[in-house]
Amino acid sequence: MSRSSAVSAVPVPRSPAQIRNVVLVGPSGGGKSTLFDRLVSGESALRRKEDDSASTTLRVATVGVDDLAVTLLDTPGAPDFVGEVRAGLRAADAALFVVAAGASVDEASRMLWRECAAVGMPRAVALTKLEQCHDDYATIVEACRRAFGDAQPLQVPILEGDKVTGLLDLLGQSVHGPDGEVSGTPTGDQAAIIEDLRGGVVEAIIEESEDETALDSYLNGDELDADTLTKDLKAAIATARFFPIIPTHWASGVGVGELLDLFATGFPSPADAWLPEVTTPDAGEFGEIACDPAGPLVAEVVRTSSDQYVGRLSLVRIFSGTLTPEQQVHVSGHLEHLTGEEVEGHPGHDDTDKIGGVQTPTAVDPIVRTSAIAGEVVLLTKLAHAETSDTISATDKPGLVQPWLLPAPLLPVAIHAASKNDEDKLATALQRLVAEDVTMRLEHNVETHQLVLWALGPAHVDDLLARLKDRYHVNVEVEPLKTSLRETFVRECDLQGRLVKQSGGHGQYAVVKVKIEPLERGAGIEFVDKVVGGAVPRQFIPSVEKGARNQLEKGVLAGYPVVDVRVTLYDGKAHSVDSSDMAFQTAAATALREAANESTVSMLEPVDQIVVTVADDNVGAVMADLRGRRGQVHGTEPADTEGFTKVTAEVPQHELSRYPIDLRSVSHGTGSFTRTFVRYDYMPAAQAKEVIANA
Repeated sequence: MSRSSAVSAVPVPRSPAQIRNVVLVGPSGGGKSTLFDRLVSGESALRRKEDDSASTTLRVATVGVDDLAVTLLDTPGAPDFVGEVRAGLRAADAALFVVAAGASVDEASRMLWRECAAVGMPRAVALTKLEQCHDDYATIVEACRRAFGDAQPLQVPILEGDKVTGLLDLLGQSVHGPDGEVSGTPTGDQAAIIEDLRGGVVEAIIEESEDETALDSYLNGDELDADTLTKDLKAAIATARFFPIIPTHWASGVGVGELLDLFATGFPSPADAWLPEVTTPDAGEFGEIACDPAGPLVAEVVRTSSDQYVGRLSLVRIFSGTLTPEQQVHVSGHLEHLTGEEVEGHPGHDDTDKIGGVQTPTAVDPIVRTSAIAGEVVLLTKLAHAETSDTISATDKPGLVQPWLLPAPLLPVAIHAASKNDEDKLATALQRLVAEDVTMRLEHNVETHQLVLWALGPAHVDDLLARLKDRYHVNVEVEPLKTSLRETFVRECDLQGRLVKQSGGHGQYAVVKVKIEPLERGAGIEFVDKVVGGAVPRQFIPSVEKGARNQLEKGVLAGYPVVDVRVTLYDGKAHSVDSSDMAFQTAAATALREAANESTVSMLEPVDQIVVTVADDNVGAVMADLRGRRGQVHGTEPADTEGFTKVTAEVPQHELSRYPIDLRSVSHGTGSFTRTFVRYDYMPAAQAKEVIANA
């Protein structure tokens, strides 16, 4: 399965059969972006990139291979940008997992492999940095098999010192040069290598073959020709039953022709690929769709960005129908259907919009198009209302594509504008930032009065702040994150509140006697009237309640709302002239404040339940770390994924502010978690004392 292949002029596809969409995934430093550059340029004189960790967004380019338009999507390798990876997977019909020779396969790649398997997405493995494998290629292949299952090598690299000069093709039993062409026959040592590895590959192909005569011939000891094996191989790859390993080398171009041939003849066209679920915007029946240019328009925005010259750019995958410039479309976004609740910063919306232009993204300049058909990945300009993950459909038949799996942003960072000028621009900049990135969440905390960005990790935070500064020219500063605390009375208090001002003119007079009692957690605030004999006139009872509730909301000791108490008014005094509504409100508030001290009031902190999913080998370290955060571990159970365990615990929110960062370290990258608020609980005395002192 190889030939001399090179990128050519991008053809305009006339049908989905002429389209291929392939996403490249893999960790930072594996050479993925360098391989992408080589594939989309076809040139060998490239600037070498030892580490592609600087890439924070999805890159896309369409190349011509024979008469096909092959769109390649390069995803970021850093774990903080997994949202971009999932967007790339949604836009593509096949995935190329890029693994550096000699490096272990990371857990993120294993997880993505399993996700692709769940939807039947065809997959292949590209090995990079072959100069590091020396004579240990078999060990590298075995590591890929352990990580990915039944992946099989189709070629073996030929190394001369640290140089990669070609490939040994196992099926064709031939030598390929850097350009992918057959350049000779194997030598004695090379023939031995082919004989050693070829049998396993042939058996794997025969097992997946739909041609029963091929299996009979193989069992009879007949030699199967390369053309028959290649035909069966391509059918098995396209239906996700066989996963080839292809060695590549960016500098020499070794393996590039083989990869392009795989994209063109092994990976499926959109017409044979998986399609997402589509409903109406109100979650009703939409009907079945097919990858048909004549079908109802259904497309999805997989990335949103801003260009200083053309404005908003929307990268769109068309699943059905045809898009044209100046077309009126329906734009729909409803993340709440996925999360079960309204997502702050990403409210549900349905709008009518007008497409500006339609373009094919390339490695150089976009190609202006007069139309784009089902199966293509294209750029749309001037869609004013479209956000990442939104659905584009016909105005007379609105649809909603079920969004791809979105990672929850669990790392909070509080920010404020650096100057008055920045403050004036901040709201607009954040609105644009939210439209671009569905993996961030914007929170306006009404209790702490802080603006909080929720991100996937520290690199994601840095990227968001850099975009605010560089793209939208807004400077912000990070401030310490505040926790929404509560106060509560812990013992019964009997107090009198007085407001007596009668020094000339109209005075103020009110005396109230109240009893304050603690209630169980979650009971709320109760107000009880036990006044007898008219000691407090009936018209002022609501005033006492209002004054008490207002003071409890403001706090009585450290400025945080008081919860779970009963306030009982049982006596008081009034003046026929000087008593008033405001006087009794003030007297009630005074009584509560005077009752509050460190012996009567305790601080409460919010507690979250977290569920950590982690590899079995790291369970002990995770549990020890949770206990170090004042967490209470409630138990463990096997996770849905084999080799993983779920750990359930309750942890104070204050201890979770950096948990996404620390979990990545303590779990060696295998851990993920969810968090849900469960209750307020007592804060340790030492920390409560510090909070009160600061207040």
